[in-house]
Amino acid sequence: MTIARWQTVLIAAMLLTVSSVGAQNLVQPQIVKIPMKGGGIFGSDVEMVSHLYRPDGEGPFPIVIFSHGRSPDRAERWNLKYPVLVGHGNFWLRKGSALVAPMRPGYGETGGIDRENAGGDWRNGRCMGSPDYAKVAKVAGESVLTTLDWMRAQPWARTDKILLVGQSVGGLTTIGVGAMNPPGVIGYINFSGGAGGSPNDSPARSCRPEMLTDLFQEFGKTTKLPSLWLYAENDLYWGPTAPKDWHRAFSAGGSKTLFVMTPPVPDATDGHRLLAVGGQLWSPHVNAFVKELGY
Repeated sequence: MTIARWQTVLIAAMLLTVSSVGAQNLVQPQIVKIPMKGGGIFGSDVEMVSHLYRPDGEGPFPIVIFSHGRSPDRAERWNLKYPVLVGHGNFWLRKGSALVAPMRPGYGETGGIDRENAGGDWRNGRCMGSPDYAKVAKVAGESVLTTLDWMRAQPWARTDKILLVGQSVGGLTTIGVGAMNPPGVIGYINFSGGAGGSPNDSPARSCRPEMLTDLFQEFGKTTKLPSLWLYAENDLYWGPTAPKDWHRAFSAGGSKTLFVMTPPVPDATDGHRLLAVGGQLWSPHVNAFVKELGY
């Protein structure tokens, strides 16, 4: 996705949020820096530039930790401006929740090396190599765990009411962290989670999706947290079949989980933009999920 297209998506999502909740203005994020040990070059420390949405008052507030996706284009990763859409940050803010969205190492102002390269590649429409998706989930998950530690030290945070939310590779990340059942986390939401997709080289089929099936099955064996998985039928990164296989393998572990395949995202050629422009499709499910959690 080009920067110009991303900006268009951002504006559309902001307008959708405004119209759907009747808000007049969107609150802009506070920029904070979260120290992360070992996340930089040669194991050096790094400060993750993070966007924080926090309600007025002293709290304590329920918490959402949001994990962003991954562009296949290096320049776009370096130029990441918003780790979470402003409209989505305000969605949770209006529920009385604080939200923190770190830019992981290798992205945006955090900078540093790319730690999340799975190792697979697309050449002439073919998936080459053997991508290591477990490595991606582990490395990206370290940023979430670091954010959890930082957040627990904040006096305005409720450490017993934490929700994890992630999109695309951030969804995979969220599922991986959820499999660890971190203290205080009561559930998670996966928007279009996966890895290895390339709509241009292989529309609707990712690189070695069966490897993700095996990984999600392993995550499901240890997961105890309730989860909500959301995908759109017209997702050009994964297609409609693989996400069902992934969730079926995951759910065999026995945790409380709900899979939702929404209709095609209207006015979008790629349903991978579900979170950005498909609010009318996902918000009823999210609202019901968090209500059931007592969130």
